[in-house]
Amino acid sequence: MSTMTQTKTRSRTGARTTAKTYELRLYVAGHNARSLAALANLKRICETHLAGLYRIEVIDLRETPRLAAGDQILALPTLVRRLPEPIIKIIGDLSNEERVLVGLDVKPVKE
Repeated sequence: MSTMTQTKTRSRTGARTTAKTYELRLYVAGHNARSLAALANLKRICETHLAGLYRIEVIDLRETPRLAAGDQILALPTLVRRLPEPIIKIIGDLSNEERVLVGLDVKPVKE
C-alpha cells in the first residue's frame, strides 16, 4: 500500500487526473533574514512549479526545539520533503531555484 498523498486536479480539458502532493517542512530559527528568505523562495518556487500540489509546514525550532530530532535537523534553514517518498533534505535559503527543483525532483515549468 502506498503512502503517497493523492490530490485530484482538473486538466485544461476538464478531465480529472491524479497528481502527487508534495508535503514540505521548512525548519527555521526565528524570523531572521535567512529564515524569511527561505520561506519566500520556497513559496515562489512552489507556486511556479507545483501550483495547487503542495503543503508547507513551517517549524520554528526556537519555539519547539524537540521537533528537530524527528527529521534529524543539524543546520537551519532546512527544507524536508516528506512526501512523495523518499524523504529529501535541502539546507540553505533556497535561493538557487535549479538546485531546489533537482532536490525536490520537480521538472521545471517551461516558459
